Amino acid sequence: MNYLAHLHLGGQQPEQLLGSLYGDFVKGPLQGRFAQPLEAAIRLHRQIDVYTDSHPRVLAALARFPRERRRYAGIILDVFFDHCLALHWHDYARQPLSQFTGRVYQVLAAEPELPGRLAQIAPYMAADDWLGSYREFAVLEQVFNGIARRLSRPEGMAGAMQEVQALYGPLMEDFRHFYPELQGFAADAQAALARR
Repeated sequence: MNYLAHLHLGGQQPEQLLGSLYGDFVKGPLQGRFAQPLEAAIRLHRQIDVYTDSHPRVLAALARFPRERRRYAGIILDVFFDHCLALHWHDYARQPLSQFTGRVYQVLAAEPELPGRLAQIAPYMAADDWLGSYREFAVLEQVFNGIARRLSRPEGMAGAMQEVQALYGPLMEDFRHFYPELQGFAADAQAALARR
């Protein structure tokens, strides 16, 4: 899953929101690197990734992509699923998307020591409302282009937008079936981490 989904699934306290993002920027063992609630949120992020990567519905969605795209299909699908979540946010959350994303940006702005690349991108994320902008399908092309610039083989993302457009209906259906199951998993995993 991508940024928006992790933030939605990871809990609403500031340390949970931070940890939901840190999971993409902090690698390796955690023991004592951060406050316990933040480390729990990073662990939850990692568990969500493992669950997602092995889920039959996600594997079926990945199989929709041409074989030569498979190496990058997971990245593309993560971004597309954030589009699905943003577009149908009202089906999965009570709080309006703009309020939710505004709170995330406030939490990021209040944290003086964001890790690694997150410190660099957080101001742009807020200024350009990256999380809310996922509602607009056309924005995904900008996201794919940004990802391609960071890859050692950027040509692997060429044509991604056209493929997603052609697969839009089936991939949206995959998301609609998968996401409620992921919500249930995340809630159970969060409760288990809280009991530790």
